[in-house]
Amino acid sequence: MVSVHNLNWNDKILSWYNIIPQYPLISFKSELLPALIEWQRGKGQTTFNCQVSINLADDEQLMRMMIDTGFDIVFIGIETPNEDTLIECGKKHNKNRNLIEDVKRIHRAGLQVEGGFIVGFDNDMHSVFQQQIDFIQKSGIVMAVVGMLQALPGTKLPKRLRQENRVLGQISWNSIDGGTNIIPAMSLDVLREGYKNILHHIYSPKHYYHRLKTFFREYNPQKTETPQNFGYILALFRSIYHVGIIGKERFHYWNFLLWTCLNYPKLFPLAIRLAIYGHHFHKVCELHIFKNSSLPTKYLKNNSGIIHDYTDRLFERPQVVTQNRIQNGD
Repeated sequence: MVSVHNLNWNDKILSWYNIIPQYPLISFKSELLPALIEWQRGKGQTTFNCQVSINLADDEQLMRMMIDTGFDIVFIGIETPNEDTLIECGKKHNKNRNLIEDVKRIHRAGLQVEGGFIVGFDNDMHSVFQQQIDFIQKSGIVMAVVGMLQALPGTKLPKRLRQENRVLGQISWNSIDGGTNIIPAMSLDVLREGYKNILHHIYSPKHYYHRLKTFFREYNPQKTETPQNFGYILALFRSIYHVGIIGKERFHYWNFLLWTCLNYPKLFPLAIRLAIYGHHFHKVCELHIFKNSSLPTKYLKNNSGIIHDYTDRLFERPQVVTQNRIQNGD
């Protein structure tokens, strides 16, 4: 961390894989977080993100400590709102909970939730696609990572599916290509079309900006961004041009920025950032999911960091490498 900080990289430099079970909770609270707080003194701007379980919502003290440390985003594997499917995929700690209220509780604490969702489980009915859409919209999860179920080698799922002759081939490590290596219980065509419909809905400008408002109504950051450098000013003008003038979503963009100024002015820098994210998400979906050949081929490069590629150029910040995520089926 010291070496990275010395390079003047102050934005989200760490990512853990589900930090709560990885560390004994008492050690995480009593050792790691206090050490990070101490390390932050005099450094000021470094922020962190990590993967956690939904039961983070039960621990207000832990959320406060994480915020004091500099955490601002947490990734949570929601997977599905279907209780039977949660049993199937081994997400017992997601069962018997009000998952939407849990997400909102984390937002109110000052942490932004990124959510992971999977479709294609054996218990999934055709209604699961609309259920996923409804959950994402109502929860206010802005950045929703949706994928089709894949059987990861070394887990229980591929062994069972091979016995049923339902393994298609190698897994796809690309989290946005709409691929799967299994034959689902529902038809593959239904799964693919349902998957496309989810992404088409949640990243269409109308529904994306509606979800931003849902998020802002709940979000209570303990610290807000204060633009003090030329990069943010440049990002604002670039977003005005790319999204507010030539973008197809310009009406929703201006409506959201005006609404933010009137209701949550302190969140205006975040509003600009998320508007640019939405613009990029929509373009990525058009190219990778809907195969719109009119988009430039530069969006095909660097699949692991594609969510950040466009926004990094607009904000002129270092690129952050993200992890692809595959449901292991345990």
